[in-house]
Amino acid sequence: MSKLIIFSAPSGAGKSTIVNYLLSQDLNLQFSISATSRLPRGAEQHGVEYYFHTPEEFRRKIENNEFLEYEEVYENRFYGTLKSEVDRILNDGGNVIFDVDVVGGCNIKDYYGERALSIFIEPPSIEELRTRLEKRATDSPETIEARIAKAKYEITFADKFDVVIVNRDLETAKQEALEIVKAFLSE
Repeated sequence: MSKLIIFSAPSGAGKSTIVNYLLSQDLNLQFSISATSRLPRGAEQHGVEYYFHTPEEFRRKIENNEFLEYEEVYENRFYGTLKSEVDRILNDGGNVIFDVDVVGGCNIKDYYGERALSIFIEPPSIEELRTRLEKRATDSPETIEARIAKAKYEITFADKFDVVIVNRDLETAKQEALEIVKAFLSE
């Protein structure tokens, strides 16, 4: 039976890098593409980076109970996981891997129970997280402060996850995640 692997973490903790590493391994993992109501950026394509919908289409899907989880991050800016996307991967015989926020991660785990493994990637400290975000040089100081405030909140969810990996060193965290995921998939 196919399984589901859920990754959540504060921005800058290394979650996306670890997920991309796991996707490059021979684990029959397929990435769950999220839906959003924001417009595509750059060369983003519908069904590749995201499923792009208007806010009205997104609301209609919410009303039709088509999401495992969703969030309105800003007014009319929705993100969510479509049940149809997960079903597509599971029906194909693949294992699903998610890169979602903490509330979404908890909701997906609740929905699938023991068939899902939820992993929280935690930074070694808020100070280290701030340093990583500053080194990225992609956000304004105000955005970094907002991300730090959100990270403090998100870290309070860590104990709701099956496993917590503290990312002190990225290579070590990647190997730890690989071993945990391999063990779960072989159960």
